[in-house]
Amino acid sequence: MNKEEQVIMGFRDLFNKMVWLNKSKMEDSLKGYKSSEVHCIEYIGRNVDPNVTKLAESFYMTNGAISKLTKKLIKKGIIESYQKPENKKEIYFRLTEQGKIIYEIHEELHNEFQERDKAVFAQVTEEQFDSMLSFVETYSRHLDAEIKKLSVDNKSEFE
Repeated sequence: MNKEEQVIMGFRDLFNKMVWLNKSKMEDSLKGYKSSEVHCIEYIGRNVDPNVTKLAESFYMTNGAISKLTKKLIKKGIIESYQKPENKKEIYFRLTEQGKIIYEIHEELHNEFQERDKAVFAQVTEEQFDSMLSFVETYSRHLDAEIKKLSVDNKSEFE
């Protein structure tokens, strides 16, 4: 296995371990909510005027899938939709009081996991952080370009 494969496998392995370690605590604390719902709640809680398009772009999902997800969260009383007086066309979302509680529980869990892993990050130098962040940003930009190419290719198929 070359270094490139080792890096990709390492990322995948790290991610899977984090998911496995965090899963039972997340499920216990956020009973009745799927991972996609919790991440949607998190995005709405952290962003100004989130709408279907912004959510779809962030999660690499279709607008239809996001519409379904937000309708489910509205039905559960977690989010509500609203419009701005100057733009009656666009629909935005915000957390309800119940949604804010779920958001806070999720944030507390993230803080707890971050605290658990602090010992590792305390050993990382600024240069190492900068190097890792630079790599992640470069790779992310590359993947964004590949995604954009795919969406352009797929659009031309339907035209």
